[in-house]
Order: sequence, then C-alpha cells, then structure tokens
Amino acid sequence: MNPQTRTEVRALLDRHGLRPAKHLGQHFLVDPNITRKIVTLAGVDEGDAVVEIGAGTGTLTLALASAGAKVVTYEIDRALEPLLNEVLAGADVDVRYADAADEDLAVALDPAVTWFMVANLPYNVGTSLVLDALRHVPQLARFVVMVQTEVAERLVARPGSAAYGLPSVVVGIHGQARLEFKVPPQVFLPPPNVGSAVVRIDRRDAPAHAERAIHLAAAGFGRRRKMLRSSLADVFDDPTTWLVEARIAPTARAEELAPEGWLRLAEVAP
Repeated sequence: MNPQTRTEVRALLDRHGLRPAKHLGQHFLVDPNITRKIVTLAGVDEGDAVVEIGAGTGTLTLALASAGAKVVTYEIDRALEPLLNEVLAGADVDVRYADAADEDLAVALDPAVTWFMVANLPYNVGTSLVLDALRHVPQLARFVVMVQTEVAERLVARPGSAAYGLPSVVVGIHGQARLEFKVPPQVFLPPPNVGSAVVRIDRRDAPAHAERAIHLAAAGFGRRRKMLRSSLADVFDDPTTWLVEARIAPTARAEELAPEGWLRLAEVAP
C-alpha cells in the first residue's frame, strides 16, 4: 500500500466533485513519507485497535489498516462518504460519520480493549480532544497526533517555559509526551497558514487526586501572573497554609509548578 500523493488526492477530489471544506478546517495530508512516519511512530501491529479522528481522504486510515490495525475512524463530513467508500473498499475500517467532539469515546470505544489514537487532528478541536481523552478515556493508551506546532509545544511544555500552561499539566499528570517531528504546511492540500507537529503521548496510570489537581491548576492559570497565594484565594480561605503543607512556595506562580506539585497540593488541601 502506497499512501496518497498530492496528484492522487487531487484526482480523488475531482472525481467525486469535492473540494476541501474551509469551514471544517480541512487540510488533507498528501505526503506519503509523513504518512508512513506517523504509522511507524505509532507502533501499530497486527490486530491493534486504533481510533482516528478525521478520516479526510483516507490516506492515513488505509495505511493504519494495511499495518494490520482494526481502525475506527470518525469523519464529520458526510460528503466524503463516496470517496472513502472507494479508498477503503475491503479494508478493516469502521467509518463513523459523526463529530468525535460530541461522542463519549469512553463508551463508544470498547473499554475492554486497549486503543491507540492516531490522527491528523482538525485544528479547531485538537487540543480539547486530546485533553478530554486523557482525562476520561482510560482505554486510550497511546496518542500519536498531528496538531498545530503551537499546540504541540503546549502539550509537551515544561514548567517555567512560555508555552507551559493547563494543557501541559493535564498531559504531565496523565502521560509522558514528546514532540517527535515538525511538519511544514506544504505537505497538506490546501497548505494551512501555520506549521504542524506530531506529538506522541504514552499514558500512565492516573494518580490519586488527578482531577482535583487539574481543577486547582485551572484556577492558578486563570490568574497566572499572580502568586499562588493570590491566584488560589477563591479556592481556599487560607492558600498559604496549604501551599506550605504541600511544600510549595506561596510566592510561586502557576507556570513554575510542575504537575507533581499540583498533585501534592490536591492531596493535602481540602
């Protein structure tokens, strides 16, 4: 199986009378080398269960199926159905024409099975999909996703960096993340106005108080320029007492506190 080239994607779209839908943020992947690289990075093997968000023209979908995966792919654009019927004919793929952002993936994906998410994520929902899945879909064990470079940098950011924020804390609590490689706009049809990057996140068991820690971090980053003793004043009557108890300097700011610090605070504070 050879992933689709730019010429082949253009021909597919022309044959079915289609154009990328701007209102859906469609940017179809047209570089076979990038497609192969993503599949290799995902480590997909025979019989693995994979969920893809945004089938597009089916090039990554088919590559995953050809690697032996059993693929569930979500596609919001029903106009692509005839095209995908052609591309995926005979492949072990379950195409679901629905908005994955509205789906309860914890229910929709068999919880008795270990899943990977491998996707060129739509820019407008990429961050929320990954963070929600990390928090609420424990059967998703690995994520290999292409997102905007700026989003990728937030997902993998470390404390003290300009990109570090609530998404970084959520990822740090639930998994180990790495920005694997960057992708130029030219590998898409049409090219987006921003660069992209592929991130891999491997889940680890959620620690106790994970959700409480995330809620505290959200409060802290809501006033990120303030010291924690001030930014958490709406959460605790006496933030300083609990910060000291958690071995956190009350004068620190949210961007200085690693995920482990938020977890310590969640453990000791009421």
